[in-house]
Amino acid sequence: MSQTPPPSTTMSQTPPPSTTMSQTPPPPSTTMAPLDKGKKTKGRQRRENIRVENKESRQVTFSKRKAGLWKKAAELAVLCRARLAIVVFSEAGKAFAFGSPSAEAVLGSIDNAPVPAAADDMEWKALEALFRETEKKSAEVTAEAARMTAIGKKVQEVQEKTGKQFWWEVDPEELGEEELPVFIKALERIRDNVRRRADDRLSAQ
Repeated sequence: MSQTPPPSTTMSQTPPPSTTMSQTPPPPSTTMAPLDKGKKTKGRQRRENIRVENKESRQVTFSKRKAGLWKKAAELAVLCRARLAIVVFSEAGKAFAFGSPSAEAVLGSIDNAPVPAAADDMEWKALEALFRETEKKSAEVTAEAARMTAIGKKVQEVQEKTGKQFWWEVDPEELGEEELPVFIKALERIRDNVRRRADDRLSAQ
């Protein structure tokens, strides 16, 4: 019989599968990017307690801080029925006074003058009612200022949309019922100012 060679016991050296995982990119994230909510402001900033160098800014700061001081003094007088006097001198030397019941009555005690007796409940209630009315008017003024700002932005949007160079060139037909009366009054003010300046120049000739 022919001698068939036994099968070889040598196994083919096939390399084992690599244990190194392929660097496949991770699946896309399902987290949505936050929506752009417009320009983010820094919010109310704390002013450094040093002199405001710009004169115009200094005057604005003086008026705002003085109004805030008056408001706090009025709250103290109403809430605690306190008698107080505050005198503030501006940079130009102009005096501003606030007092309850009046700056003169309270400051009179410096010269040993008798301080008026405490007001009765009726007078204090009248003062409290006046304070509430003042706060109400202040809120109305703030709301009106916000409304005028919104109207101004609307007119500006129409101006940019229609490609006008100046706001007074905006077509009134593009404005709404709320913006139109304010727009017309603004145009009338411009007309009056132009007319007044023209009259001044004519009279100066």
